[in-house]
Amino acid sequence: MTAKRSEGFSYAPASSGSPVVRPGEFVYAAAHLDHGHIYGQCAGLTGAGATLKWVYDPDAEKVRAFQQQFAGVRAARSLDEILDDNEVRLVASAAVPCERGPVGCRVMRAGKDYFSDKSPFTTPGQLDEARKTAAATRRKYMVYYSERLHVESAWHVDALLQAGAIGKIVHISITGPHRLSAKNRPAWFFDKKCYGGILTDIASHQVDQFLHYARADGGVVRHARVANFAHPEHPGLEDFGEAVFELSNGVSCHSRVDWFTPDGLRTWGDGRTVIVGTAGYLEIRKYVDVGQETPADCIYLVDGGCEQKIECKGRVGFPFFGRFIQDCLNRTEQAMTQGHAFMAAELSMQAQQIADRAGRRHFGCRLE
Repeated sequence: MTAKRSEGFSYAPASSGSPVVRPGEFVYAAAHLDHGHIYGQCAGLTGAGATLKWVYDPDAEKVRAFQQQFAGVRAARSLDEILDDNEVRLVASAAVPCERGPVGCRVMRAGKDYFSDKSPFTTPGQLDEARKTAAATRRKYMVYYSERLHVESAWHVDALLQAGAIGKIVHISITGPHRLSAKNRPAWFFDKKCYGGILTDIASHQVDQFLHYARADGGVVRHARVANFAHPEHPGLEDFGEAVFELSNGVSCHSRVDWFTPDGLRTWGDGRTVIVGTAGYLEIRKYVDVGQETPADCIYLVDGGCEQKIECKGRVGFPFFGRFIQDCLNRTEQAMTQGHAFMAAELSMQAQQIADRAGRRHFGCRLE
């Protein structure tokens, strides 16, 4: 699968950066290929030097397509075959969202670290079980929040923020529009029990960024709303969601996610981040700079001295993957802490629950 900028589910950025391990030093496997993000997960790990040994999925066609992209990977007959291989240290997975938590706990109980696509859970109960299992096994349950981990401008902006480029952060607003491409989506995509709701799903990207950029360890949901405005033929789909958060350090945040990217846009979504500080503001344009010919991966920064555009594409790389491999080897938390990975999921699910309750009140339904 190549990087298709027109469709987010099949977009896998080319790997960049230097390997942090020698061939065979860090062996991993891929299992459950239900979402195309698995290609980005594996491209990042392999680019950082990891050795991809196994792939497993019940669908043989998905396995064959994966093997075409990652030459030499062996097809496993079952997940158990992977888990029984003592050489495998990590399992990367992009299962149906409602299955990611149970798969992850199974992997951790087998003594291996786990790298899940977002959203990592669809219910608070799954999160609770994963927390208990991670603590008991001392294994990692890491999450592919790709809108930060696999975007160069999203990486570089953090260095600017921590250096005080715009002073103290006051407010963060992130938009996450996506192209629906309904004809190319599997049935589970339209079943809310499977994907958990639009805030649980897409907004977990935004919450990850809120917490990371603001260096917050939690927060509260002040407002949340979801709707299906334009797709009555898919009653299980939520095509719009928004949420307002107040982080533990007082930073205010707003997330808007939707499935309304028009066909006229050359990429799958005009994802943007605007961060306001006490001494300036900045904007990240992740995938497109509308009206400009070249693809965007840039930062616009305005402070007390000037306004500037900072190009990031091909200049920053994706440090997460190498750091994560080293974390697995050294049992450290340089790439992302376990607490952060879980908290981003928790807050997005809390927002979804608030929006669901508000929707039931709106339609005159009795709350449980």
